Amino acid sequence: MRYFIRSLRFAANGIVLFFRRERNGQIQGVLAALAIAGGAFFQITRMEWMALLLCTGLVISLEMVNSAIERLCNMHTTSFHPAIKIIKDVAAAAVLWSAIVAFVVGLLIFLPHVASLLR
Repeated sequence: MRYFIRSLRFAANGIVLFFRRERNGQIQGVLAALAIAGGAFFQITRMEWMALLLCTGLVISLEMVNSAIERLCNMHTTSFHPAIKIIKDVAAAAVLWSAIVAFVVGLLIFLPHVASLLR
């Protein structure tokens, strides 16, 4: 049990470091908070909450992995290396892809609520 609690502390430290030091993490944290506030404001359904939380969790998780990959690659070399460029580009593409999907899901969730509010 002691090792489990210790690993939880390491993970929590990683979350804190990510949101403090990573600009994209800060931006995505703010966007996630806005989406959650929007969900509360519009009183979205349970299914909409599940989609919203899954999407925000996925984007932030992939950004965390991307940040870790970038730091690891930078420890190997800061000079241009074609293989490292591909690694970094693909990791960044994973974040972008998930963000695009999350944006579309956000539109599907929030557009009907905004439209009914404007009527």
